[in-house]
Amino acid sequence: MFKVLERKELAPTEFEILVDAPRIAKKAKAGQFVILRIDEYGERIPLTVVDTDTEAGWVRLIFQVIGKSTAQLATVRAGEALSDIVGPLGKATDIENYGTVLLVGGGVGIAALFPIVKALKEAGNRVITILGAKNAELLILQEDCAKYSDELILMTDDGSIGQKGVVTSAMEAVFKREKVAMTWAIGPSIMMKFCTLTAQKYNTPIYVSLNPIMIDGTGMCGGCRVTVADSIKFACVDGPEFLGEEVDWDEFVNRMQQYRPEEQLSNERYEKQVNANG
Repeated sequence: MFKVLERKELAPTEFEILVDAPRIAKKAKAGQFVILRIDEYGERIPLTVVDTDTEAGWVRLIFQVIGKSTAQLATVRAGEALSDIVGPLGKATDIENYGTVLLVGGGVGIAALFPIVKALKEAGNRVITILGAKNAELLILQEDCAKYSDELILMTDDGSIGQKGVVTSAMEAVFKREKVAMTWAIGPSIMMKFCTLTAQKYNTPIYVSLNPIMIDGTGMCGGCRVTVADSIKFACVDGPEFLGEEVDWDEFVNRMQQYRPEEQLSNERYEKQVNANG
């Protein structure tokens, strides 16, 4: 059993938990993730390791409530325990001193972006970070990212904080004014697709983090397969990071919609059960 040390609501439907997992805390690197289950009947939920404390032995996880399992996870309180958590999984981000780097995060994808921001800054890079959300209320980890960024640019759809507009317009402005050695983008599929197209216009390599349906997390089930550079890859062991220009975005976006009807039905059943139990 893995004890939840702290639980915090960061924004509507977005939560943070600190989980006691000392062995994972010692090994996890930027870009890697864990898979957890709430109880023995629970669905396996992959979540990026946002941060760790090797001395205290905890891992920091952030998730968004989008279905039954994440809704259940949001009910877990500090002092309670998760059934199991396995990791770190996936390949770590290739951290080097590239020079000037640009990192773009959207929505809850900012949680996966932050450890890369931190690691790149600690490696000596000049870090420019762009964060985007629908509104100020949903923009998370601003202070965390600001701490490790030489420049922080905020974008919201409604202009309630930072600039009004999309993250790709901010990318364009950065690319036009200076040379960027490497770019990362993490967020909704469609956002990462257009971030890739923007970076390609300026001949800048861009890495994206793919989050397809994942079950075992060790490459056995094949559920997280994606087409990259015309070859089948498994996001759990070959990724989750890939060069954006090599991703078959149309296939990836379609696969992400594959089980939406089943997910909606499961969530509706869960909500009825919760309401029935008061």
